[in-house]
Amino acid sequence: MPEAARSRKSDRHPCLLVVDDDQEIRDLLASLLSRRGYRVATARQEREMRQILSASRVDLIILDLMLPGKDGLVICRELRATSSVPIIMLTARGDPTDRIVGLEVGADDYLPKPFDVRELEARIRAILRRAVGEGSNDTKPSLTTKFVFDGWALDPRHRQLFSPEGALVELTSGEFDLLLVFVERPQRTLTRDQLLDLTRGRDAMPFDRSIDIQVSRLRRKIELDAKAPEIIKTVRSSGYLFTATVQRA
Repeated sequence: MPEAARSRKSDRHPCLLVVDDDQEIRDLLASLLSRRGYRVATARQEREMRQILSASRVDLIILDLMLPGKDGLVICRELRATSSVPIIMLTARGDPTDRIVGLEVGADDYLPKPFDVRELEARIRAILRRAVGEGSNDTKPSLTTKFVFDGWALDPRHRQLFSPEGALVELTSGEFDLLLVFVERPQRTLTRDQLLDLTRGRDAMPFDRSIDIQVSRLRRKIELDAKAPEIIKTVRSSGYLFTATVQRA
C-alpha cells in the first residue's frame, strides 16, 4: 500500500509526491519538506504513485529516474500524455544526456543526486510559483489579458492554451511560461539567457540546453511542421524570434 502523507498541514499547503524506491530518501524528504510547510506523500514505485494520484490532488511530483519496473523516464512520458502536473526528476546519474532526455519527455526540472535540500526546495518554490501564476511584476498584468495568434488562444489566468479548432492543449508549466514570454514580446529576438531569466528567475539553475528543449517541445505542439517552424524561429547565434502577430483580447 502507498505510504501515508507525512504532514498534517492544511489542504491549502501544496502537496508533494515523492516517488523513490530508496526508503531513506523518501523519509528524509518527507521529514524536511513537511517541516517547511508542504504536505508530503511518498511512493516506492509506479503502482503506489498511481493510487495516490487517483485518490488526491498532487501539486508536484519528485520522481526518481531509477525505479524498479518502469523507470522514471517512462513514467514521466506516460504522465505527460494525460497530466500537466509539474515533475522534478532525481537521479544518481550525472550524464548530461539523461538530463536532456528527462526534459524532452516532459520533466519541468532535473536534479542529480546527491543534492542539497535547499536547492531542491528553491526549485520546488519556483515551479509552484509559476504553476499558480505568481510570477514577477512584469507578468502579472498579463493575467487579465488573453493572447491570440494564428488562431491560437493563450489564457494566462487559467494557464490554458486552445488550438485554432478550440481544443485544449496540455502544456507543462515550463512550456506555458515560455510561450507567455514569447506572446508578450512578439517580433523581438530573445537570447537564451533572457528567456531563462524571464521564465525561471533567480531560483532556477538550469543547464545550457533547457531552453532549447522547451522550444523544441513547444514547436511540436503549435507548429504545422516542427522541423520547419514558422512561429518560433531560430536566430542563429542570437536566440529565438516569435514571428506571429499577437492580439490581446
